[in-house]
Amino acid sequence: MMSKRALRTIVSAFSGLALLSGVALAAEFTPAQKKEIEQIIRGYLLDHPEILTEMVDKLEKRQKAAKRAQEKAVISAHADALFRSGGDLVIGNPEGKVAMVEFFDYNCGFCKRSLPDVIKLKETNPDLKIIIKEFPILGPGSMEAARYALAARKQGMDKYWKLHAALLKHRGQVNGDVVLKVAKEVGLDVEKLKQDAKSAEIDKTLDLNLSLANALGIRGTPAFVIGDKLVPGALGYKKLNAVISEVRKKGCKVC
Repeated sequence: MMSKRALRTIVSAFSGLALLSGVALAAEFTPAQKKEIEQIIRGYLLDHPEILTEMVDKLEKRQKAAKRAQEKAVISAHADALFRSGGDLVIGNPEGKVAMVEFFDYNCGFCKRSLPDVIKLKETNPDLKIIIKEFPILGPGSMEAARYALAARKQGMDKYWKLHAALLKHRGQVNGDVVLKVAKEVGLDVEKLKQDAKSAEIDKTLDLNLSLANALGIRGTPAFVIGDKLVPGALGYKKLNAVISEVRKKGCKVC
């Protein structure tokens, strides 16, 4: 059964065709000739309805190709900010031949669900560099959490990672108070964390991440950028690893 989206596409296409052909017919043919031509077109389409499916398939492939080309262009134009900004949590191989960026929010259930997949990807791909980008879009609590998490970077990437993983494993809403409690449990200096969270450098990192997400059309979390491919959603280890393998095989020009 043809989807509503496909039907709308067909209607739109034929509306445009009818408009153009109407202008041409009005200029070159008599009313009787126009009617005959319209009957021929109608008869052909009724005899060959499969052409409508072919038209929709071709249009969708063309649209997907255009979207893919646009994504590649945006990723290439922002490659340094995506893969080498210096303000993000980096795990895995910092010199990896393949790079994966994750945009996430500590209050995103799908991000929490994706943590084991990210850990497994790190463990099974020794040439993979993983960049974790704070993208707090789920309210004030998420913003507080992101600021404290970024401040943890000042105490070492390993402690930032411990805090990050612990927060994603936390059940319930995450806010500033939760972060400080968890930070103490994983061995961070909480007073230093409070001071470092006020840094203008953190504002710059969060603004950059928001700008990158907007440029890429990212509206939800998690969203992954693997090489020059945008991969939205919690797709699971198998699918993410397949994309990593594909990028590795072709070679990553933007990583």
